[in-house]
Amino acid sequence: MINVLVTGAGGQLGMALAEVGKNQAEIAFYFKTSRELDITNSIELAELFGEKSFHFCINCAAYTAVDKAEEEKDKAFHINATAVKDLAANCKKYNTTLIHISTDFVFDGMKDIPYTESDLPNPKNIYGATKLKGEQNIQASMSNYFIIRTSWVYSAFGNNFVKTMLKLGAVKKRLTIVSDQIGAPTYANNLAEVIVKIVLQNSQNFGLYHYSGNQNVSWFDFAGLIFDTTSLEVELSPITSEEYKTAALRPKYSVLNNNKIYKEFHLGKPKTEISMKASLKKIIQAYELS
Repeated sequence: MINVLVTGAGGQLGMALAEVGKNQAEIAFYFKTSRELDITNSIELAELFGEKSFHFCINCAAYTAVDKAEEEKDKAFHINATAVKDLAANCKKYNTTLIHISTDFVFDGMKDIPYTESDLPNPKNIYGATKLKGEQNIQASMSNYFIIRTSWVYSAFGNNFVKTMLKLGAVKKRLTIVSDQIGAPTYANNLAEVIVKIVLQNSQNFGLYHYSGNQNVSWFDFAGLIFDTTSLEVELSPITSEEYKTAALRPKYSVLNNNKIYKEFHLGKPKTEISMKASLKKIIQAYELS
């Protein structure tokens, strides 16, 4: 049996892992929400790793409030960088492979082709800087790790762009959506399935990987796809990033190149339209039933 600790289990990816992993007979998951395990508490971490032997730790715990991070810089760094260093130290001490989730926001968005793992990070906001420092702390602390950068995560769980659009679309007939930021929306369940495959393969090809959806869209395009899947009639108007001011700057282009992870773990490349339509339909049905 493969023992797998999942931190931040109350978030989108943690809950997706619970759904995807429930039929995995070879894996014993130990899910810990932030209330059950505070990764910034070094005593709690040390006690847990000392009590139970884990083959893998999937770190889904993170400070993800991108705009709020501009005001809460210390808190964001504490969770996304300092605590991650402590988690990596415990993983190394107890010979636990760490699978850590990072972000496309480590890049500045100045490219116009998908970012590879060898591209130089240059975050434009505090959130991206904290996540990059977390990556660097892992790389400096241990060798048995998989860092997976992902982007624009959405699911039937928690708060995300899809659910925000559904809530707004239910009460408004017109919405203005940013049209000059391009990324690749990632269905959390698809990412969870990839992580489970990595665990089951027990690969020794440690390192940095990118994984995201393979349909590149703007937020405006993504909103259009969402409403095309519903019966809601909403008129969408494009708006620029300059017109929609936020506390944190966003990269204009943060598409990730997934070729390395596809090749390394023999993953089938999903058909773009089918994958996104199927996931949106599933989320919308769950939302309407809730």
